[in-house]
Amino acid sequence: MSESKKARMLELVEKLDEAGRAYYQEASEIMSNREYDELYDELVNLERELGITLANSPTVNVGYEVLSELPKERHESPMLSLDKTKEVEELKRFLGDQKALLSWKLDGLTIVLTYRDGELYKAVTRGNGEVGEVITNNARVFKNIPLRIAYQGELILRGEAVIGYKEFERINAAIEDVDAKYKNPRNLCSGSVRQLNNEITAKRNVRFYAFSLVQAEDVDFRNSRACQMDWLKDQGFEVVEFHEVTADTVEAEVIKFSEKIAENDFPSDGLVLIYDDIAYGQSLGRTSKFPRDSFAFKWADELRETRLVEIEWSPSRTGLINPVAIFEPVELEGTTVSRASVHNISIMEELELGIGDQIEVYKANMIIPQIARNLTKSGVKDIPARCPVCGGTTEIRQVANAKALYCTNPECQAKHVKAFALFASRDALNIEGLSEATLEKFISLGYIREFADLFHLDRYQEEIKSLEGFGEKSYRNLAASAEKARTTTLPRVIYALGIANIGLANAKVICREFRYDVEAMLGATEEQLSEIPGVGGVIAKAFVDYFALERHVRQFRDLLSELVIPEEVMEETKQIFAGVNFVITGSVEHFANRGEVKELIESLGGKVTGSVTSKTNYLINNDVTSTSSKNKKANDLGIPIISEETFLGMVQEQGTLEESV
Repeated sequence: MSESKKARMLELVEKLDEAGRAYYQEASEIMSNREYDELYDELVNLERELGITLANSPTVNVGYEVLSELPKERHESPMLSLDKTKEVEELKRFLGDQKALLSWKLDGLTIVLTYRDGELYKAVTRGNGEVGEVITNNARVFKNIPLRIAYQGELILRGEAVIGYKEFERINAAIEDVDAKYKNPRNLCSGSVRQLNNEITAKRNVRFYAFSLVQAEDVDFRNSRACQMDWLKDQGFEVVEFHEVTADTVEAEVIKFSEKIAENDFPSDGLVLIYDDIAYGQSLGRTSKFPRDSFAFKWADELRETRLVEIEWSPSRTGLINPVAIFEPVELEGTTVSRASVHNISIMEELELGIGDQIEVYKANMIIPQIARNLTKSGVKDIPARCPVCGGTTEIRQVANAKALYCTNPECQAKHVKAFALFASRDALNIEGLSEATLEKFISLGYIREFADLFHLDRYQEEIKSLEGFGEKSYRNLAASAEKARTTTLPRVIYALGIANIGLANAKVICREFRYDVEAMLGATEEQLSEIPGVGGVIAKAFVDYFALERHVRQFRDLLSELVIPEEVMEETKQIFAGVNFVITGSVEHFANRGEVKELIESLGGKVTGSVTSKTNYLINNDVTSTSSKNKKANDLGIPIISEETFLGMVQEQGTLEESV
């Protein structure tokens, strides 16, 4: 197959997918309809000529499907692990006078693909090597798997599903809950490949790299694995990078591979060596645990001796206080490192780790700093009796098979990262640059203890600049955002406190009722608050209970002293929707989200509920002819289904629509 034609096909898929995303998701055009059609037709012709159709090609529409569970299937032959070594000399002995292929050992999830009559027929995970899970629907939405190939016989191949570091960082950045973030790309890939809903898999940009051909009848591979790999490329598969080696050249190739690690976007945990001569490799058979035709090479750890200068105790929102070893800086794998996680007290005790000890450190898989061994073993001492964040009492707990340190104070700031995240969120004080991960780091280091501290990060300016992921520019942007956030409104401040059940709309109603008088609000009773339309007993009790605590009042006053709140001009808003119940469903066009529609309705005296009942007065749905369950229920009950335009017309007729909408 012409490599230039295949390259052109890949280029067309990428261009057309980009144009499709722009048109359908971003409402913009990056090419004319005529140009799109011409490129599309060219792609169709190339796919017909080459017999290849990729999963992400715009010429196919892969449907999404939700399963109740993943079915299990036994592999026809066990998928064995590989024998391992860290010594290049061992690879040379293994090679002898044979030629072999040296390739990446990718760190993802091994998948077996089966094709019949040129179509993807089945995809099964490695599982425990004997039994795997059938993930065919998910494989169909991998970024680069061919759904159709030119070869019409039965093809069985193995490969690795992986998620790259950039994609891993993108997905993790979108997860607000720090504890919910994925630990590494392999964990993310495993979860993505094994989803019951393949629409989720599709959004994760999983890629598949073939590394072994198991079966393809009536094809002459000239007894060469290299030939098999080239043939798989011709069928449209991306194959793992490989190079042919002998005993004389393997060491140089290992070095070349190692030099690429820092630049790779995909995770790997070593290399794989397999004989090129298929018949020779098969004649060797296997042991009870390993095949004899291949070997895994793990990177020899670059060890550096250094001195432990501190154990930093880092609390998290679960109360767990993680020990982090701080040591004199050393160069490892081309970078300077000075800290490594120790994970728990059990590991500290196993290492007999004490301040001042001489330790050896390395980078696991040439990436993650770890302590290899303790040379002086002075012993564990000075485990803190007090939490470094709140000063609360700590205790050592047995969790599974390990001992770990916990803070027992339920009010510890480290346990309330979400409260600080809400405070900094867009609808509250809107301090850009304060993700949950950043907040957790600042809290654990003692930079933040209460809300007002967010406006005094300048006290730790130099420390913040030196943190990993920060610098002069990041600090300046954060400081500017915090300064901008000082000017706000009283309802935003009330909402930012995180009082149970009080959203921004409720906060606005309460502030208007007390004419933005802080002292009047602090002195309000449950009865007074309950009488406010749209507030009710639950919200009233939550408000009063919150400010019944003196420390909350003090923190609130401290916060107000940091802020600039312009005087509100009181305008009486007609409560045109008093006693009217709405349900909102579907997407909106004139508002940022449905929450803004809800806020407007409540400001005009109305109420928004989540489900259609006999008490509902209007269902707002831009797709008024939809056959959705809410539309069906509304029609059955005779409840008007109105579009967003109709709703806005009702508001505008009364002249109450705010300029911001």
